[in-house]
Amino acid sequence: MAELNIAGPNIVGLSIDRVTKRFGEHTAVDELSLEINPGEFVALLGPSGCGKTTMLRMLAGFETVNEGTIQLANRTLASADTHVPPEQRNMAMVFQSYALWPHMSVADNVGYPVKLRGLRGTAYQQKVQQALALVELDAYADRMPQALSGGQRQRVALARCLVSDPSVVLLDEPLANLDRHLRATMEHSFRDFHQRTGATLVYVTHDQTEAMALADKIAVMKAGKLVQWGAPETLYRQPRTAWVAGFIGQGSQLMVAAGHPGKRLESAALMRGLNAIESERSQSVLVRPEHIQISTTLSSSVAPTHSQLAAQVEGVIFRGERYELTLRLPSGETLLAYHHSAPDLGSQVAVSLEQGWCLEPDQ
Repeated sequence: MAELNIAGPNIVGLSIDRVTKRFGEHTAVDELSLEINPGEFVALLGPSGCGKTTMLRMLAGFETVNEGTIQLANRTLASADTHVPPEQRNMAMVFQSYALWPHMSVADNVGYPVKLRGLRGTAYQQKVQQALALVELDAYADRMPQALSGGQRQRVALARCLVSDPSVVLLDEPLANLDRHLRATMEHSFRDFHQRTGATLVYVTHDQTEAMALADKIAVMKAGKLVQWGAPETLYRQPRTAWVAGFIGQGSQLMVAAGHPGKRLESAALMRGLNAIESERSQSVLVRPEHIQISTTLSSSVAPTHSQLAAQVEGVIFRGERYELTLRLPSGETLLAYHHSAPDLGSQVAVSLEQGWCLEPDQ
């Protein structure tokens, strides 16, 4: 029986070492290095034009490398003088547009890559059935692509990748064309697929919530450079720079007195830094909304203490499970906070900050 080997010895590590790609005078990817372990789900995350799709295309072999090397299981795929063509890399790519043949059934679309390699008969049928079963579409084999939902089409595209037993699956913003509800559903499908197959996945997206929900590790890119690399929890709790802090998750950046020995500021140290005179406040600190406690009051003003700040409510947004508040501090700085109820606009509240994270200046 012809079996898919996606979770077997076919899964190998991927090494990207100081890879650079230039288009004329423009450097799209600038000395990027990553070590992707076998079976990892890695997201390349960044705004439009940061070089993430160019990096994915170099992995696939659709673009050449100007400098650096790309290796798969110690085999050099790309360098300044080496370029293994896409069909010899044992990688598969899922495109944003699905790229399905409209005149072919689901089964024929999925089986097309192995049919080109000469596979026929029972072995071919088994390969197709197993690939469709992995994405839970085995009951849709005879349908045409136009009869499927957007999420189902995306899963057909994924099954077509898997049928050829790739070492790495590359995904270029695969959920970008789906509505919010369907994206959430497909996030569950991708997580389930990764858990069942153990495939090595490299996933390009500009959506930080998508990357945080799916990936084992995230490479945050800006202007062609890697600015931070790590687990989602690390990027959220310990962003390196002000730019990463603003790009990953929600939060407020406040200025405090410099000279703190550690990166994390607990409540007392944070409040001392905030209460320093303005000329001494040169260190940027990130405070996440969940680390802000709010006490409402009926009085027209709140006197600050060593553990609290006065703040005025400037915005209230209902998010279903909570309210999102915009608060103005006496310094003029704003705080984004969560609360279980909606205080009146313009009212005064007392704010306690549980902790903050010191940020490095942006390069």
